[in-house]
Amino acid sequence: MSAVPETAEPEYQPPAPDADEDIQHSLFGEILDWMLAPLLLLWPMSIAITYLVAKSIANQPFDHALEDSVTVLAQQVRSVDGKLIKSLSGSARDILRADDIDNVYFQIQGPQGEHIDGDRDMPQPVLDDEDKTSAGGVRFRNDSMHGTPVRVAFAYVQIERNDGSTPQLALVQVAETLEKRAQLANAIIKGVILPQFIVLPVVLALVWFALARGLSPLAQLQERIRARSSEDLSPIASNQVPEEISPLVRSLNEMLSRLSLTIDMQKRFIADAAHQMRTPLAGMRMQSELALRQTDSGEIHRSLEQLAKSSEAATRLVNQLLALARAENHPQTGSVMQSLDLSELARMVVQDWVQASFSHRIDLGFEAPPLPLLITGNPTMLRELLSNLIDNALRYTPAGGSVTVRVRSDELEHGYLEVEDTGPGIAQGERERVFERFYRILGNTAEGSGLGLAIVREIAQQHGAEVDIFSNPRATQPKLPGALFRLTFPLPPAQHDDENEAPYYG
Repeated sequence: MSAVPETAEPEYQPPAPDADEDIQHSLFGEILDWMLAPLLLLWPMSIAITYLVAKSIANQPFDHALEDSVTVLAQQVRSVDGKLIKSLSGSARDILRADDIDNVYFQIQGPQGEHIDGDRDMPQPVLDDEDKTSAGGVRFRNDSMHGTPVRVAFAYVQIERNDGSTPQLALVQVAETLEKRAQLANAIIKGVILPQFIVLPVVLALVWFALARGLSPLAQLQERIRARSSEDLSPIASNQVPEEISPLVRSLNEMLSRLSLTIDMQKRFIADAAHQMRTPLAGMRMQSELALRQTDSGEIHRSLEQLAKSSEAATRLVNQLLALARAENHPQTGSVMQSLDLSELARMVVQDWVQASFSHRIDLGFEAPPLPLLITGNPTMLRELLSNLIDNALRYTPAGGSVTVRVRSDELEHGYLEVEDTGPGIAQGERERVFERFYRILGNTAEGSGLGLAIVREIAQQHGAEVDIFSNPRATQPKLPGALFRLTFPLPPAQHDDENEAPYYG
């Protein structure tokens, strides 16, 4: 099968910010809005409730006065020879109606509705017969008189007859207009509302001051951060900020710690890279100067060969540095993860290294299951990973040995990519350290930059894979226990049929 030509990865485009992200919100303004909005909403409601309460309070004393008037009128009604008469004098009637503000009306009716005294056109209460017979209690209702609202107090009074027969029932009611009540209610409203117009601005000023005072630690924290130098990544003291800001400060300290660690790693990486580059560059300079001083063509040729080897080592080191930088920046570059056949990708990489295995006189083999093994990954980065493992195995395996690349799975839960060699192997105590940058096992004479396995671990971590090192279980020579590098990939759940989604082969 011919390889599909690789296409250039699309340039990473940062996601466009949402419309809401373009608007900078003020924490002070947000808190102020959430405090003032309910206050301004509740203020009209409090005025309405105050008005209703004021009307209720204003009605009470005037209702008591109307009740007294009904009681007095009821005492002036008596029965004479079976007829109801009143003994209310003219002066008493004038006292009853004496009011400089409201109009007062009264009426006395007999048991048959006959008019005994007072205003004939007063409205009658709407009651059933059972309510009319319950005499003795003064009741109130709102009504209108000559188109004007009035408050009416009325009672059905039993008048005893002289002959001891069944008492007669008389209706006594007194009404007055509502002007005094309205004036008292308005006076109460003014007494309550007017101070609020003075208190409200004071409350707003206090709220403003309290918010400014409460948010001052944020401004102080801002000044402390702004006063820091660009190189100061030390943690911010969380005990000097309010409890509500402590989680933010702790998160910021964690970020500063990660940033400090990253910067330290970058500094060490640059220092190590400079140190590693110094050796091949110094060798190239020495060989070039030596070649310039030589006159014998054979010596010049040998110097040029050494110069070519040093140039090759420098080129490999630079390529490894670029590969490591690309692997570390892979999450930020937006490279696409896609479904691919791990077996076919490994087969194509092995084919690329067949010629190199011939030059090393090493048997390079490949084993894979008959069916495709689909994983989710970036084909370019996985090619780099496997190439580094094969290159590492070929460099450390003696001539006449073997290197085997193997792809397999277990019960469709994990996929395995293994690179097995018959070299000197890696001691148990060194197996974790060989993944460090520029680390070389003491006593090893094989050429290398010390970056290949660091690249392997970085790419594996980005694919959620685990890297383990074992001794080769198929090794036959005790002095050459070999090494087995195993990468364990999680297999994605099958979401599409093979005919609907073809795997990527490279």
